[in-house]
This record gives sequence, C-alpha cells and structure tokens, in this order.
Amino acid sequence: MQDESGKSLGASKQESGKQKAEEKKREDEKSNSVEESIIYWQRSDDVSDSLDQTKATLKEVVGLGTSFDIVFREMTLAGHKTGLFFVNGFAKDNIMLEILKRLTYLSVDQLSTDAMQSFFECYIPHIQVEVDKKLSSTINKVLMGMSALFIDGEQAAIVMDTRTFPVRSPEEPSIERVVRGSRDGFTETLLSNVALVRRRVRDPGFKSELVQVGRRTRTDVSIAYIDDIVDKVQVDSIREKIKGLDIEGLPLADKQLEEAIVNKGWHPYPLVRYSERPDVVSAHILEGRVAVFVDTSPSVMIMPTTFFDLCQHAEENRQTAFMGTYLRWVRFIGIFASMFLLPLWLLMVIYPEFKPPFLSFLGPHDKSNIPLIAQFLMVEFGVDLLRLAAVHTPTPLASAMGLIAAILVGDIAVKTGLFVNEVVLYMAVSAIGMFATPSYELGLANRLVRLVLLVAVALFDLMGFVVGTTLLILLLTLHRSYNSSYLWPFIPFNAKALASVLFRFPLLESKERPSFNKTRDSTRMSPNPDNTEQ
Repeated sequence: MQDESGKSLGASKQESGKQKAEEKKREDEKSNSVEESIIYWQRSDDVSDSLDQTKATLKEVVGLGTSFDIVFREMTLAGHKTGLFFVNGFAKDNIMLEILKRLTYLSVDQLSTDAMQSFFECYIPHIQVEVDKKLSSTINKVLMGMSALFIDGEQAAIVMDTRTFPVRSPEEPSIERVVRGSRDGFTETLLSNVALVRRRVRDPGFKSELVQVGRRTRTDVSIAYIDDIVDKVQVDSIREKIKGLDIEGLPLADKQLEEAIVNKGWHPYPLVRYSERPDVVSAHILEGRVAVFVDTSPSVMIMPTTFFDLCQHAEENRQTAFMGTYLRWVRFIGIFASMFLLPLWLLMVIYPEFKPPFLSFLGPHDKSNIPLIAQFLMVEFGVDLLRLAAVHTPTPLASAMGLIAAILVGDIAVKTGLFVNEVVLYMAVSAIGMFATPSYELGLANRLVRLVLLVAVALFDLMGFVVGTTLLILLLTLHRSYNSSYLWPFIPFNAKALASVLFRFPLLESKERPSFNKTRDSTRMSPNPDNTEQ
C-alpha cells in the first residue's frame, strides 16, 4: 500500500510540475503574429499529421476550449479521424450541413489511398475550396470566416469558404442624400461594397486588389482602380505604403489607415475624400482615381483629392447643367461664409471706414458688457456643444432638444444682454454654411480656420486677417494629396479645369478626365461622338 501511495504521490507531483511548466511557457510567450505563436508551440508552421497535436496547438494559439465560439468538431469520416475547425457565427449553416451530409455517408471503399485528394477533388460539394499546408495561413483564413478540415495522418488542411457575416441591407447614406438618384449605400462588408461598385463599372480593366493589414486584426483592405486609366505610379505608391505598414491592427478601419498612409500629421484639412455612395466612388474611379475599401467600414477613401473635390455633391450631377451650376455656386457661397463671414464682419466693426455705403447698416446696434470676440467664442463653443449633444441624443429627442437649445441660447441670451443680435445672426449663417459643406471633415477644418481668423482679427486687426488668410493659402498650397496639388486647378492654374469646377457642364461636353490624375487615357469619349451607327 505504501508503494502504491508513493507512486500516486509521485505521479501527482509530476503532473503538477508539468502544469506549472506549461503555465510558465504561456507566460513567457511574446509572439507578435499567428506564425510566431505556432512556431513557439510546435516548432514548425507546417500542419501536423497528428490531429491531437493540431488540437493542442489550436488550444494555445486561438484559445480552443476557452473561447466559446471557436469550434473543433471531431468526426470519423470514411474510417479517417477528422476535425472540422471553424468560428461559430461566421459559417453558413446550410453549406456546412450539405458538406457534412455528403461526407458522413462515405464508406472506406469509396476513398483512394490518398484521403486528402479524394476529399478535395471528389466529395466536397463546394466551389471555393483549397488545400493549405501552413497552419498559420489556415488559422488566419478560419478567423476570416472560412472553415478548415484536418485529417489525421495528412500534413495539410482543406479550407472551405463557408463564411457569412452579420450585415445590414444597403441603404441611403445619411450625410450624402440626394433628391434624385440611387438609394443604395455602402455597408460594413467589404465584398458587398466592391460588388456595388462593380455593378456600375462593368469594365474588364476594373481591378480590386486585396491586402491584409495588422498583425493581430488582419483587416482586409481592397485597392480598386481601372487598369488602363489610372496612373500606375500612383497605384504602386499606395500599394507599397499599405503593404509596408507594420502595425497591430485597424480596429477603427479607414480612419486609422488614412493616418498611417497619408502622414499628414497635424494638418487640419482632409487629404482624402470619403464617400458612402457607390455612384460617387464609381465616378471617381472612371476619372482615374484610386478607391480604398476597408472591411467593417461603410466609407470608401478616394485618392488623390483636391479642396474643390471636397466641395462637390452628387446632387449637382443629378440635376440639369444649369441647376447643377446654381447649386454648386450656392454651396461655394455657403462654404466661403462659413470661413470668412464672421472675421469680415468683426473687421468692419473694428474699422467702420472699410464698410461700403450700402453696408452701412452692418454693426451691433445694441451694446453688451462682453467683448465681441468673447461673444463669438462663446457662441462657437455653444454650437459645438449643441452638435455633440445632438449626436449623442436619441433621434426622437434630438429635434426637441435642438428647439429648446435654440430658444434658450438665442432668444433669452439676447434679451438678457449676454449677446447682441448680430452675433447670433451671423453665427447662425456661418453654421448653416458649415453644415452645407458636403465633406464633414472639410466643414470641421473650415470651422477651425474661422476661429483662428476671429482671434487674429481681434488681436491684430486688419493685419491679422491678411496674414491669417495668406497663411491659410500657403498651408493649402504646400500640402499635396499623393503628389497632386491640393488647390488644383487654382494652383497650378488651369483655366479649362477651373471652369469645370465652377460650372457643371453637360455630359457630352466633358470629354476629358482631370489632368492632375495623370491618367494613361485622358479621354472620356470618342473624338468624333457623332459617328454613330445608322
């Protein structure tokens, strides 16, 4: 009895020591990628021919047995021990059931000596199937939503594309609405977004390259362009920057990718254009631009872009040329007012001699104990707080909150003498111009410029306005969007292109693509469009 108890105690100590060694090994692991983690645990990235070894590695690398949604279903198919590895919630149930139904009824006699080849070529009824010999690649594909079948005795896995993702139906973007036009918009699924663009651009030259970014998130990024139109140097530059990223991941999708590849630092103005409309992205691709799709994001980045691109809206091209031009001019006036109306008004109040006779009515008619610049800053921050509150307020309450805030801030503040009437009026006009800016990022940058110009005018009068405006133009001129001038066609000056910015020409008169894209094919249509078949 003593010998047996001694052996039991020794085995218990040995097991305890083994567990402590495993825990110590887990604590010492400092892998930065799936491949490094696999090599750490099984000394090779190859798929093991032992199903038990594969299962043990998956337990350490992906948390099999700990994460409730990581599934490894062991089965015996045609006399072979197998394991089906997938993520619960990513796999389509109907496809999985059809595959398993086919494999379950197989007998040993139906398989050749090469079980892997028989399963792959004859008995898996699915289109997208491949054999993968690297365990890291297999795990990454499963984490993307695919399923993998391991066979005991085989040093490879059969990977099947059975993925499906939680997805909402395409709906019109809330910030790019149009009266006439399509009502579909991008969603958070990369494949659906590319399909929406390919539906509009049925060109064999339309390419959509797939790149994965992030050691941990391995986010799918697609670079889309038309091969025989786009500037290849530009595509190569974007591709190299994306592939060269060595970061942990992109949990915030497109915005983090923009910061990583554009490197604009503290520059307030957007150097890429975002759009949630497939028709807008398709139109830019046909112009020779590059579109970058990021999985889990409903916005697409368009590069390169200019300041004037960010001022245009899809509605202008959904109306007649005359009405489109009118809408474009109204929008330009609103954007100008959002930047310069308040500084110019404050300058005319400080220097009444600058006012033309027909603007003699400008200026505060009532006095306040608070300086005008302080009033402007208070109203600016009040509008920002109101906007932030509206974003975080449930939709049914947002309208009521806005009405109450407008009454309290506008009416009561004026009656109590906190603000003068003109400050509230011109601030409201500037805010409307900011909200009329098609690009949300451009509107925020213009608001910052307005604040800086207000402070410059208050501190340095006319000199502050002149120097501030000059520095703004220099800032926009010196920065480039992927080797393209940000103020094109104003700087460098291109009269023909500037006319197309100021006026929305009819379709048949727009025969050339924008020259700043450096496209390989600069023509939109045949030189003799009238030579049609009779």
